[in-house]
Amino acid sequence: MIISNFEGKRGFKEVTLEADYVVVGGGLTGLCSAIAAAREGLTVVLVQDRPVLGGNASSEVRLWALGATSHMGNNNRWSREGGIIDEILVENTWRNKEGNPVLFDMVLIDKVLAEKNITLLLNTTMHEVLKKDDRTLSGIVAINPQNGTEYHISGKLFADCTGDGTLAYLSGASYRMGAEDRDEYSELFAPDPVKYGELLGHSILFYIRDTGNPVRYTAPDFALKDAGDVITKLADPNYFCPGQQGCKYWWLEYGGRFDTVTDTEEIKYELWKVVYGVWDYIKNSGRYPEMETYTLEWAGLFPGKRESRRFKGLYTITQQDIIEQRHHYDAVAYGGWAIDLHPSDGVYAPGKACNQWHSKGVYQIPYRCYVTPDLDNLFIGGRIISTSHVANGSTRVMCTAALGGEVTGRAAALCASHGWRPADLASEDRIKMLQQRLVRNGNFIPGLVTEPEGNLADDASMEVSSELVLESLPHDGSWFRLDYPAAELIPVSGKVPSISMTVEADEDTELLVELRSSIRKENYTPDRTDESCTVRLTRGVNEINLRFGTAYSSPRYVFVCFMANPHVKLPLSRRLVTGLMAVYNHINPAVSNFGRQTPPEGIGVEPFEFWCPKRRPEKGNIAMKFTPGIDAFGHANLRNSIYRPYIGTNAWVPQTGDSTPTLVLRWPVPQKIGAVSLFFDTDADHAMESVQMGHYDSVMPCCYREFRILGSDGRELAHIRENHASMRTVRFGDAVSTDSITIQLIRPDGDVCPGLMGINISL
Repeated sequence: MIISNFEGKRGFKEVTLEADYVVVGGGLTGLCSAIAAAREGLTVVLVQDRPVLGGNASSEVRLWALGATSHMGNNNRWSREGGIIDEILVENTWRNKEGNPVLFDMVLIDKVLAEKNITLLLNTTMHEVLKKDDRTLSGIVAINPQNGTEYHISGKLFADCTGDGTLAYLSGASYRMGAEDRDEYSELFAPDPVKYGELLGHSILFYIRDTGNPVRYTAPDFALKDAGDVITKLADPNYFCPGQQGCKYWWLEYGGRFDTVTDTEEIKYELWKVVYGVWDYIKNSGRYPEMETYTLEWAGLFPGKRESRRFKGLYTITQQDIIEQRHHYDAVAYGGWAIDLHPSDGVYAPGKACNQWHSKGVYQIPYRCYVTPDLDNLFIGGRIISTSHVANGSTRVMCTAALGGEVTGRAAALCASHGWRPADLASEDRIKMLQQRLVRNGNFIPGLVTEPEGNLADDASMEVSSELVLESLPHDGSWFRLDYPAAELIPVSGKVPSISMTVEADEDTELLVELRSSIRKENYTPDRTDESCTVRLTRGVNEINLRFGTAYSSPRYVFVCFMANPHVKLPLSRRLVTGLMAVYNHINPAVSNFGRQTPPEGIGVEPFEFWCPKRRPEKGNIAMKFTPGIDAFGHANLRNSIYRPYIGTNAWVPQTGDSTPTLVLRWPVPQKIGAVSLFFDTDADHAMESVQMGHYDSVMPCCYREFRILGSDGRELAHIRENHASMRTVRFGDAVSTDSITIQLIRPDGDVCPGLMGINISL
């Protein structure tokens, strides 16, 4: 059928949408913001200009999502981000432990489509902002060329999660690009704008595959010629290995000398030139015959960005906030990635591809960084939040940004219900409402003690079937040779228990043992030696006893450190216990960890050692016995709202022989119960990189997979099987009236002592 007889010009189909909350940008930040707001009851429109969600974490870019855990290469123990981003990463590990980026796309889509309050618009680009007045947004206009539709979307509250700050920019909000002078914030690590540059560039990644048969490669004419001569890092084994792929080539970076918004297309073409030139070097230089059967399976079609605009907020995070771990009354999130600055010349720069400097622990991010003073109904999220250029080197990473997304989504719900502007929530009396809401939903805010209101468990008595008093970590028959130092990280309160263990020596020698702790009790950097002793060993098997005189006035973690001696072997234990682990002072060049951070003088960063665990299946403990046993696993830990080890174990752990650990809660009068949330140990120390890395376990070993909830009459109210989540909420269709409930847990298989981290019961 021919459609004719038209005069003038045609336009796109127009669709009008209205929402409580409009989120522009569907990376991990926008996705978490939209989900959080939708679960709080707001109607949400999520506008994403790509065909998939996830931004830099999507299959279009394929960068692994990461944050404070930093590949488990720093001292931020149990620091994986909580809340919605944790839910996503745990689910991805369950479905996709091999790290397939296409499957990660589907995990993200699945999460959004499950929320009935979200209208998702993929392939839809916002191009116009509508304003009620100078300070108030009223709507946006966006277009989808795939379905020929122009959307006119009105909203009450808005969030810019675009990465480049497109919504905030078009709305007139104040912003920065590039580095500040050292004097502006007294940041000693501020880069020299001429030598080092002011912006981080973009990267395009690629995948390769062994076909099993010879593959010929003819480079396109535009590809970089003589890459081996032009790119000096191709001769550096710290950066280059021909068989590696994906994020290992993050240093193929370019564009920091350009406008990283308006010059993105030019930067992309240069990166294509680099990628195809590097593959030409690998395939055709004659230096790597082992790559004959490999093919270039995938190369990114557009670059992943690190930095562009940063918007002015009510507070600006600086280097000092990170390094000094400053406390803020309105802390709502945290970071822990290194301050990670790259030379603006990227792949063509001589020397190191990045400079990463860590703080001694995680740092708080205040709510005020997510609120612009220039507009009354706009949140800013992701890498565009209010930071200095130096601080942005840490806050920009995806899991840190995703935490902020949940913050703005839940803040939007509070603002909507009370008729507040985003800035109104920043007051000291109101911010507690947001902090409580975040914690109730499984988030961790370091340095903050808050008890979510309305938890009926607070008013109940508790009885448990057993409590662990840890007397030993049994030897599994394997040994660790002390080529580098090792330590057992244990919780204490008061006097340190005596430790007995068996060690082996190849010859008569001495073993130096140090008892260390962190100067700040919330950290896991053993920067203070409290006691030391030298143990004389004879060749063969030795039984040693370590008796420490140190007592600590408040709960904390301490390190029992066995210093390097290649003639000595320590016994290992496969037993995994919630809140315990062995750590090692070893090297992880992938995250610039060379055992010790040794910064240049005058950059405002402290030197210290890194003590990090190994990944599963190696991750475990050092075999030893404790006298008296470690009594840190009682059910009283369920009374707090820190659902991970932090200063203490914060877990109820039953005895090893208790196959069906049971928790009974009783009230003096019947309660109406609508939902029960249980918090499990999904190993918050494990860095659940979303793609490429792969993971040994699909379910973390100390996570309870099965549990039952019983009413006072013994009737089964719920029976959950195949659990793998950190937080599992059971909702009852009709509220249950009862004066007690019983939680029966089924101990998971393996030599594990799993912990229940918390319980929240609500109407």
